Amino acid sequence: MRPTAALRMQATRILRAGHGPDPKNGVYMGSWGNLGSPAQKNIVTYALSPNRQNPTSTLIPDAIFNTFRRTRNQVLYWVPPLLVAYLAMDWATERNEYLNSKPGRAEFGES
Repeated sequence: MRPTAALRMQATRILRAGHGPDPKNGVYMGSWGNLGSPAQKNIVTYALSPNRQNPTSTLIPDAIFNTFRRTRNQVLYWVPPLLVAYLAMDWATERNEYLNSKPGRAEFGES
């Protein structure tokens, strides 16, 4: 083994172990998970116990009241167009039946 290779291995081992300077910045930051930065402050974590969580407790009552409220607020937007479309379809069906009947053919058969 050549001495230069042994020195290179030695330097790499020291850098990986965290006992030498950072090759980029020249300052040792600490090993993984302990990077030498100050501890973080003012971080608050909240938790809720799993046996206190019940996401479906108000599912049915909320669905009923929300459906009623949303339908009541939107009824004037969809009832008039629905009524107009129904009346137009009813008129078109009756007119088609009349034009394809014996009196309708007699009245409009030439045109």
